[in-house]
Order: sequence, then C-alpha cells, then structure tokens
Amino acid sequence: MLVTDDRLVAGRDPVALALAAERGGATAVQLRLKLASAREQVDLARALIAALRIPLLVNDRPDVALAAGAAGVHLGPDDLPVALARRVAPPGFIIGASVGSVTEAGPAAEADYWGIGPWSGTETKSDAGEGLGAEGFRRLASLAAGKPCIAIGAVRPEDVAGVLAAGAAGVAVGSGILGQEDVERATRRYAKELS
Repeated sequence: MLVTDDRLVAGRDPVALALAAERGGATAVQLRLKLASAREQVDLARALIAALRIPLLVNDRPDVALAAGAAGVHLGPDDLPVALARRVAPPGFIIGASVGSVTEAGPAAEADYWGIGPWSGTETKSDAGEGLGAEGFRRLASLAAGKPCIAIGAVRPEDVAGVLAAGAAGVAVGSGILGQEDVERATRRYAKELS
C-alpha cells in the first residue's frame, strides 16, 4: 500500500506518482495529506479513483472517503472510532485501523485490517512512537483475530522478509517509495520482496 505524505508529494503530481506506484506493483493507495483541505482531498481522491485500477483509501477522513466514493478509510486512534465509522459506512466499505499498542487493539476490533507500527523509527509520522520490530508486530498481530495486518513505519525493502515472517499480510510505505526519484522502480523493489 502506497501512503502519500504532504512533504513527499510536494511539487509533484500525486496522480502520476500513484500511477507509477501502481505500475510498480502497489495494490492500494492511502491518501494521507494532513495539510490539504477537505475539498482538496475530495477532488484529489476523485481524480485518483478515476485514474487507478487499485483501491483508494483516505487517511483519517471517512467524510472525505464517502464523498469521493473511495473504497475505504484508514483510521488512527485519535480519529472517529472504528465502530462509529462502521455504522455510517456502506456495505463493502473498507475500514483499516492503526494499531501501535495493546491499548489500541480493542477499539480497532471492528476494522477490516490493521496497520501495525511503526515497524522501525519513522520520520514521516512524528507521533508514531518507537519501532516495534518483528516481536512487537507479532504480539499485536496475535490480537487481530485473524484479520490481515500490514506493517507500516519505515519499512525498507530489505525488511520485507522479516515483516512477512512476523505474520504480516503486506506493507504500507510512504518515504520508501515517494522519497525515491523513480517511484515505479522503488515500488517494484517492495513488490518483488513480497512475491
């Protein structure tokens, strides 16, 4: 899953970046732009949905996701609770939840998948906390009741084997892809490790 970031996208066309990631093997895009207005996010989400063949999820904003017709939303512990989002979500709407501690696992129980992290220290999300590593990831994933868990937070291509061994269904990546000049090639490195 490609995760966008204001700083990493700045000055570049987010649709072109997402398309490059899709060509490289990304299987989903999470639109995460903290500095954009709701209107800007809806407009960009609609443009991404029109361009991509893979699902688009919107970070933090179920209202934006629903207004744009996105496939789903990814919620953090400080966002609308998953249980409330589930009440307003149409059938088939994907709800992901960030889980970084045992405390955050309970409120994420109704999510379709968990984003567990950070895998290691990350500069993209200043409040992410210390890296969990394989053991921390495995411990939290064991609480997921069988739902898919993806690792997020400074996951490098060389970490993917360890991530999979810890029980992850995949990875969510921001700077490891968007921080590179060739987004398609960077995505392909992750896709190759995941195959």
